[in-house]
Amino acid sequence: MKSPTVRHRRLGRDLRQLREQAGLLADEAARRLGWSPAKISRIENARTAPSVTDVANACDLYGADSATKAGLIELCREAGQRGWWTAYSDVFTGSYIALEAEAAIIRKWEPLVIPGLLQVEDYAREIIKSGQPDLSAAEVQRRVDARMIRKLRLVGPSAPTLHAIIDEAVLQRPLGGSDLMARQLDDILQIVDWPNIIIQVLPIRATVVVASLEGRFSVMSFGDSGDPDVGYAEGPAGEVYVEAERQVQRLMLLFERLADVALSPEESAAFIAAARREHDFH
Repeated sequence: MKSPTVRHRRLGRDLRQLREQAGLLADEAARRLGWSPAKISRIENARTAPSVTDVANACDLYGADSATKAGLIELCREAGQRGWWTAYSDVFTGSYIALEAEAAIIRKWEPLVIPGLLQVEDYAREIIKSGQPDLSAAEVQRRVDARMIRKLRLVGPSAPTLHAIIDEAVLQRPLGGSDLMARQLDDILQIVDWPNIIIQVLPIRATVVVASLEGRFSVMSFGDSGDPDVGYAEGPAGEVYVEAERQVQRLMLLFERLADVALSPEESAAFIAAARREHDFH
């Protein structure tokens, strides 16, 4: 199942709150709006996008004041706007990028490769080619271009905080050769002191949380918007979005445990610098 965008989730939550404040059960609201109960459920759970007319009619039924109605109609219009990633719909098949684009904090655990937001172009190309060997050179380049555009999110006044925990083995693995790995680590060392970047290394000697061996994952938070956190995991079988509060809390607890046993950001920077020097001798 594809995860809804942040704006769709916010719109559905606000409409549900208005209905409940009006004292209407979902079945009764659906009957009076001329909708099916399933439509009410899909809209409120952000599984389908309502039209502006749908939102206006719901607001009228629920007794929303004019300011609230106007705000929700505008939110509905914004939810339907095309983000930069829609031009790469052949590359980004899920909703992860739309969520990432609105996140205030992005937490990532990566036991296998350098996180995508930190990859240099040639490293990204090696990852994409090895993961999808049947792609043409043009298709690979298109995916590399999309990944490089994603990195621009880390720059500027609205940049999110990226907290990445990387396994030591990732730094040692000479993907694409030691020269490429050295350039990749040089690039990371250029940004480790940025105020919105937190990078920690999990050393092999650390006592790891067993669940962390199951694979990489992300947790995204959305600042003061009131939108709940979303977890995300990706593997050979596809994408999994985690939105249930209890499951997201489990991922957050796991991430915090990993952060506790990983090297501090300062120690990690020194560790990455040492790993980078090692690649000069291979």
